[in-house]
Amino acid sequence: MAANVPERVVTALQVVLSGEEEQHEPLYAPFFGIMGAVAAMSLCALGASYGTAKAGASIAAASVMKPELIMKSLIPVVMAGIIAIYGLVVAVLVSSGLGTHYKLFTSFLHMGAGVSVGVSGMAAGFAIGDVGNACVRGCAQQPRLFVGMVLILIFAEVLGLYGLIVALIMFSR
Repeated sequence: MAANVPERVVTALQVVLSGEEEQHEPLYAPFFGIMGAVAAMSLCALGASYGTAKAGASIAAASVMKPELIMKSLIPVVMAGIIAIYGLVVAVLVSSGLGTHYKLFTSFLHMGAGVSVGVSGMAAGFAIGDVGNACVRGCAQQPRLFVGMVLILIFAEVLGLYGLIVALIMFSR
């Protein structure tokens, strides 16, 4: 049995170096693609829910003092919800790419796309939640902070958009 190990290693190296590994479609290849879809949806939803919870709690606290600011203060909650849509888009694309002929290379690309949008969406959701929390409370006391809040929220949203762009590039390969 031990004598076969070097032969297997040599055979595996020949397959890799000859480029024939792209021909292989192992049974476990779809697992990595599915994990990419799971990472995209679950991590983006985690970031979006954190952002919604933090910003929503501050809206509830600020609306006690100034109820007229409720509609104006919903911007962080809406922007946090958009983060979840980024994850949904990538998860749907990855799941639509699954099939009977699914190469290992493609599955790794799909997993990378899901992790890319998921982690960046989670970071963007955390940023939107923390900025929304502070700025909604601040806008209740000083309304001139609103423009600054919107600009900071846009930059936080762009973090998630960067992950979506990278994921779409990886998916299209």
